[in-house]
Amino acid sequence: MKKFILNISMQRSKKYFCQKYGDDWFYTFKKSSSQNFKTINAKIPNIGKSVFSMNYQFAPAYIAWYLSLRELNLTPEEIDKNIWTLNENLMMISKPLLKLCGKIYFNGFKRKALKQIRRQKNGQTHPYDWKIDFKEIDKNSFESNIYECAFKKLARDFHVEAMLPGICRMDYLTAHLMGNGFIRTKTLGDGDDRCNCQYFKTGDCDWSPERGFTSRK
Repeated sequence: MKKFILNISMQRSKKYFCQKYGDDWFYTFKKSSSQNFKTINAKIPNIGKSVFSMNYQFAPAYIAWYLSLRELNLTPEEIDKNIWTLNENLMMISKPLLKLCGKIYFNGFKRKALKQIRRQKNGQTHPYDWKIDFKEIDKNSFESNIYECAFKKLARDFHVEAMLPGICRMDYLTAHLMGNGFIRTKTLGDGDDRCNCQYFKTGDCDWSPERGFTSRK
């Protein structure tokens, strides 16, 4: 899955990058990303079962892209935008399928979150795993605070702390495409004490990178 994320995102973003920076730039970026991915993926620990197992699959690609874009001397703002674009192009599939995925994710999160909390209490989570709590509000919404984040720990290890909070904003893209509502006013990536997430099974979530990534978390 990790290699699939890297390759499909690059393939679907080729036209965008070639038009923006040129063919030579794209192939340099692609080669560098593949090399960085190989090195990083070998060093990332297997955390086993996690409430965010799928999210964790994106970690080596995010770090590889960030390192490669930084090596190409792009500004932090450009790096964020390009990683957002890579992520968005990966998710450009059938809208009905995305909406179905949104419902499946929402319905499954409660079960996964409760299992995660039990593992936390029993000391069965990996040191790099997320630490969360969970509160069901009603049939259409729940809250979950995140107190420790695998991405933040990996960003520290690979000296890419500036990758955050940019990738934290991907939650808005995912919710937007899947038809879920999403609200958050704090993130660990912004230096807050937690990520205070509220999810809605049905609702609106504006993506708008040009509008929302300096004022909202």
